[in-house]
Amino acid sequence: MGGPADIAHMRVALSLAARALGSAWPNPAVGCVIVRDGRVVGRGWTAEGGRPHAEAVALAAAGERAAGATAYVTLEPCAHQGRAGPCADALAEAGIARVVAAIGDPDPRTAGEGFARLRAAGVEVEVGLEADAARDVALGFLLRHAEARPMVTLKLATSLDGRIATGAGESRWITSEAARARVQGLRASHDAIMVGIGTAMADDPELTCRLPGFRGRPRLRVVLDRHLRLPHGHRLVRAASAAPTLVLAAHGADRHRAAALRDAGVEVAEVGAGPEGIDLRAALGALCARGVTRVLCEGGGRVAASLLRAGLVDRLARFTGALAIGAEGVPAVGGMGLSRLAGAPRMVLLASEACGDGVAELWARAPNPSDSGT
Repeated sequence: MGGPADIAHMRVALSLAARALGSAWPNPAVGCVIVRDGRVVGRGWTAEGGRPHAEAVALAAAGERAAGATAYVTLEPCAHQGRAGPCADALAEAGIARVVAAIGDPDPRTAGEGFARLRAAGVEVEVGLEADAARDVALGFLLRHAEARPMVTLKLATSLDGRIATGAGESRWITSEAARARVQGLRASHDAIMVGIGTAMADDPELTCRLPGFRGRPRLRVVLDRHLRLPHGHRLVRAASAAPTLVLAAHGADRHRAAALRDAGVEVAEVGAGPEGIDLRAALGALCARGVTRVLCEGGGRVAASLLRAGLVDRLARFTGALAIGAEGVPAVGGMGLSRLAGAPRMVLLASEACGDGVAELWARAPNPSDSGT
């Protein structure tokens, strides 16, 4: 589907959509390129906070040159009325002659209606170009509608033998400066950064994006803290006014501790919990309800194991340092309770490359043969 020029323009649109990852939520990250007579006359991506949409930005840049042009969009143009009018209507009213879309929008307010409105207005519509790549960019948004949860990326920074610290707890630095810079890029492309209370207590992390020149929307910092152990002197509490912090506790957690955290500017929400800690599906559901579409989990081992065991890891970013620590070290993934390999979570390698003196790898959850959807 589509000739070389169509493919090239859609790939540009996908690269624009990727720029909005981590900042567009609760809306999807979308890219749009408008082309007339072989020349790009407008382009755009979803703005911070989700508005304006990519199509509106591209149409504003194109102006009158949009008449008779082709619009390449990574997701079906919306058909619902929000703070601005539907993008499908805006494209038709601007005189766009042809719309090439990668995938449809699962939001029931649009779900095919955007394409129907365009066709009813006489606009030629083609769907499916670079669909797999578009689904990858929009995965968090698609999972929000398909499974009522955000996409989860599990980040592991380990030694060659899969350890994240020595037996004495020393962990700085197992991986290289180049790997740590990559992690900041991961933070920039996600809506929220999540850790368990053990990691929060041991590392006292800031969980902020420190890319040079980054001035974007602060990422939501999430702590899984069943018993509200997070102390008031913790960096996440002290800086709650500068970057939003959400603590997810078990139902019935100490109300005095909860009140004190809220007084310090920390949001506290209660979710279900079991003998092993916070119910991770419930936690992800709570984040989804807040509009979060992409979560980066940075530890610890128990949380990593629980996410893997529950089939909730969609992407695994592993940074391996050039050293071995040995069996005394702290494993990156806690106990899984596995007795047979048949029950082990499976991943598919997407990319692997040298990173500093180590290796950076990106893995995806292996598809379940019984799955017919996302």
